[in-house]
Amino acid sequence: MTSDLRVAVVCSSNQNRSMEAHAFLSKKGFKVRSFGSGNQVKLPGPAPDKPNVYDFSISYEQMYQDLLAKDKALYTQNGLLHMLDRNRRIKSHPERFQSCYETFDVIFTVEERVYDQVVEELASRSPKEISPIHIINIDVQDNHEEATIGAFLVCEMATMMAESEDLDNDIDELLQEFEAKAQRPILHTVQFY
Repeated sequence: MTSDLRVAVVCSSNQNRSMEAHAFLSKKGFKVRSFGSGNQVKLPGPAPDKPNVYDFSISYEQMYQDLLAKDKALYTQNGLLHMLDRNRRIKSHPERFQSCYETFDVIFTVEERVYDQVVEELASRSPKEISPIHIINIDVQDNHEEATIGAFLVCEMATMMAESEDLDNDIDELLQEFEAKAQRPILHTVQFY
């Protein structure tokens, strides 16, 4: 399937959930970009109070090499090296949503805090074209297994949207149908670019 729907997926650090969905949507023929909404990129470290923190300008390759040098066994075992390897094959570095001014038809977020940050960011911008953007949140826990499930859910919803003849008219019905099927609460709002 090839779709004209312009899609963005946003998580906090543009590492796990948004990148898994980015990879999946891209394979399905969607025009997709992914982002993080946090101030910094945070990855698990040797202890919960010792995360690895990076700037959004640091490449996935640099993060990979940094973690490899710090503790290859730990970061292989917890899946971070595998995740960063996937990420660096998709794009060079994480991107911050607040720095992107491209227009999308739909933005998927994976947790309520990220959804609030995206809604707040778009509300602070002056609309230019007055075209609607659908912001949809599907809660996805930040672990590898949930990220895979989340990617399937995001792709399923994006496919339903892409197949709609009149998305703005059909969206409420599509979301109700999807929410019942996915058994997850969905947040949705429309803003304008």
